[in-house]
Amino acid sequence: MEIRDARAEDWPAIWPILRQIVAAGETYTLPRDLDAELGRRIWLLEPPDRTVVAVDEDGTVLGSAKMNRNHMGPASHVASASFIVAPEHAGQGVGRALGEYVIDWARGAGYRAMQFNAVVETNTRAVALWRSLGFEVIGTLPEGFQHPVHGYVGLHIMHRRL
Repeated sequence: MEIRDARAEDWPAIWPILRQIVAAGETYTLPRDLDAELGRRIWLLEPPDRTVVAVDEDGTVLGSAKMNRNHMGPASHVASASFIVAPEHAGQGVGRALGEYVIDWARGAGYRAMQFNAVVETNTRAVALWRSLGFEVIGTLPEGFQHPVHGYVGLHIMHRRL
């Protein structure tokens, strides 16, 4: 697996993954009917922020991450990131590789910490992954997310010093 900067020509491969994950309504605080143009503006970030893709040896996009500062001004030393993995490639280490890459990027870019603002508590695979990479749940917004199966569930705020 290779992780590289996303290019405009990667969007046709990224969009179906993002669309499927957002439409399921289980992990992202985005409208379930997100359209491709808004999705592109949200996902493909301009420098100094960054979007990457994880690709296999054939160039197939397995997943993607976008990374950016979490806040502006005097809080701009805290990074954030979002991740998607193609469901057919889940459990193959793509999320972990992207997570490690993003942590290294943030550290190298001079950020002092990373914060994930909205990790759905029922997304136990993501919570376990982020914990294994050194993140802690520092708070939970009770009933902050309306899950299509579980109803109202909490949104974790997860943090890691760099």
